[in-house]
Amino acid sequence: MLSKVKSLTLPGQTTKNQLLHVLREDARKFNLQDIERCSLQIQQEAECIHTSYKIEYIKAEIGFLIRIREVKDDDLNYNGQVDVEELNTAIGILEEQEKMAEDLEEIDPAILKIYSIISLYTTFIKDEPVHQVGTLFPGGFTVKKEGDKYTCPVKDNNDDNPLALCPFCIAEQDKEV
Repeated sequence: MLSKVKSLTLPGQTTKNQLLHVLREDARKFNLQDIERCSLQIQQEAECIHTSYKIEYIKAEIGFLIRIREVKDDDLNYNGQVDVEELNTAIGILEEQEKMAEDLEEIDPAILKIYSIISLYTTFIKDEPVHQVGTLFPGGFTVKKEGDKYTCPVKDNNDDNPLALCPFCIAEQDKEV
């Protein structure tokens, strides 16, 4: 999927609709069993999370995961071009994450593909942050929308995290955190 997206960036003029077409095509390859398998993996990963936050974590991650349905069904027409430089940055990060995951047997490759599709969709098609507004993080902090600006309580904390999607997320660091 990432190679298809990357091929869109070669001409330098990529529309949101062109990107959506590629993302939607790949999103439609996932079925209910894939989603269930990935949901189970999220729940297993959450076993090491403190009980007070575990339920919120599972709810947020599965909520993110099932947005694949939104991508599959999105037949809207989006105006505008995609920032090709930013898209290339995102592709590079996602490709590195795929390489890292190849060495980890416990990660289902489907979950990474779904996360890639959704993160590219939210960032470059919907102009929304990767995590939805209201997503709760440890400490009780949430992703917020103030006017046209999105803020995230953990963006700066993930600058050096190779598994984070923060570097290309449109949210800014919440200055109050």
